[in-house]
Amino acid sequence: MSATVAAVRVDEATPGSVRVSGELTFGNAAAALAVIGAAAARDGRSVLDLAGVTRSDSAGLACVLAVLAQSAERGHRLRVQNMPEGMHLLASVCEVEGLMA
Repeated sequence: MSATVAAVRVDEATPGSVRVSGELTFGNAAAALAVIGAAAARDGRSVLDLAGVTRSDSAGLACVLAVLAQSAERGHRLRVQNMPEGMHLLASVCEVEGLMA
């Protein structure tokens, strides 16, 4: 199953993984949170793969952190893979890298 919200695409075809591609920015973060969060909740997904994210900002980082928090509330650990360099740098500046490990 896959879904598209504005400039972000969510692909659940790989078992256990949610692959996100496109832009994850202020313009679509709220809608993307709903789609990514729903995908992460299905079938005990354990990996959030951000390899396809081409652009992100602070709202995109907040979206990823919210998805991780939602998973933790359900008692599931969601691991982030392939975080884009820009998001990684922003996470470092905001001192939230540890939340994404």
